Amino acid sequence: MTYTAEQIELQETQGRRRLGERMAFIIADVISGDQREFIESRDEFYLATVDADGNPSVSYKGGDVGVVRVLDERTLVFPSYDGNGMYWSTGNIAATGSIGLLFIDHVTPNRLRVQADAVIDRDADLVASYPGAEFVVRCTVRQVFPNCARYVHRYERVGRSKYVPDADGEQPAPAWKRVDAFQDVLSDDERAATDAAGGVIDVDEYRHRLATGES
Repeated sequence: MTYTAEQIELQETQGRRRLGERMAFIIADVISGDQREFIESRDEFYLATVDADGNPSVSYKGGDVGVVRVLDERTLVFPSYDGNGMYWSTGNIAATGSIGLLFIDHVTPNRLRVQADAVIDRDADLVASYPGAEFVVRCTVRQVFPNCARYVHRYERVGRSKYVPDADGEQPAPAWKRVDAFQDVLSDDERAATDAAGGVIDVDEYRHRLATGES
């Protein structure tokens, strides 16, 4: 592992250069058995990406336990489910392929960071193994390392999101797809789901639902 010039400068400025050099031992380029177990025990993670202009982005990703799978010591995969149609994170992946993943256990607590090169993968068998997925993201690990968890707040899991696709790939229609401003750009099936859910709503109603956790 090699630090950047800017990281080294800050280490020196803060009087932490020797500590920084010592800490480098925690960074590996393969996933250990314990790390695999931890990753595959998570039902959520944070995904950092960067676009072609160098602009960073971070998003929350949720699913069932094991939403990220370890195929081997250098390879991870995770699904891309139905979203808002922007393909912000996955578009960034298609552009630059540079990602970071953060896994957190709020109960223990514990956390793990992964830096990787990623590509969109449409392998039919792999996609089918994630019911409801549009495609998967395949990641080749560059760096993996644990983080001190002393600032991780402790939370208990209340429940699984109802929007995670079930074994048949089915999921409820989200409230935002009922917003009037989007109806003309949705598919016939999505508009039918809006009717089945009670009809069109306006932006103010959606904002209320979002603020109260009803989205």
